[in-house]
Amino acid sequence: MKKILLIICLLIVRMAAIACPACEKQQPKILSGITHGAGPDSNWDYVIVWAMVLIVLVTLFYAIKMLVKPGESNCNHIKRTVLN
Repeated sequence: MKKILLIICLLIVRMAAIACPACEKQQPKILSGITHGAGPDSNWDYVIVWAMVLIVLVTLFYAIKMLVKPGESNCNHIKRTVLN
């Protein structure tokens, strides 16, 4: 049952990720066929998106770093429950 549900979810995500022909014409060349809706209005949209990508990657790096090497020597620390 779980496998069937997973396959259905993946198919739905796959279908939603492909842009329709009308949306492909509105997108810039780099995003063509990937996203739906109108393309970016200006270059500031790209700056905002890349700034958010940078923030997410930095946050992910520090989250993984603190998870792997928490810096706490106490074996009862709450971070140890994830590692064990």
